Amino acid sequence: MDFKSTQTIYRQIENWVYEQILSGAWQPGERAKSVRELAVAFEVNPNTVMRSYEHLQNQEIITNKRGIGFFINEDAPDKIHAIRKKEFLEEEAPEFLKNMKLLGITMEEIVEMAK
Repeated sequence: MDFKSTQTIYRQIENWVYEQILSGAWQPGERAKSVRELAVAFEVNPNTVMRSYEHLQNQEIITNKRGIGFFINEDAPDKIHAIRKKEFLEEEAPEFLKNMKLLGITMEEIVEMAK
């Protein structure tokens, strides 16, 4: 992973997990990669990955089955969509709309570009 300086590493790992679930690479009900596996793969401290997993647990994306590992919750894709949508509407959309206004870009231009 190529970490960005604008976001904490644990949040970037969390977003990577979101992408794994949304892309279908990690299926609901399946066991997630272990903390150690991800720490080695990303060359980060296991505590950083654990922080990501704890946050994912709090969001009810994954569940820890003691002694077995972390598992993807059945409704994880729906929860991720809701989380991502809320983040987009609160963080990215206002900036996007501000830039549209500053640059004089119309909605029609955006719709045409999206086609």
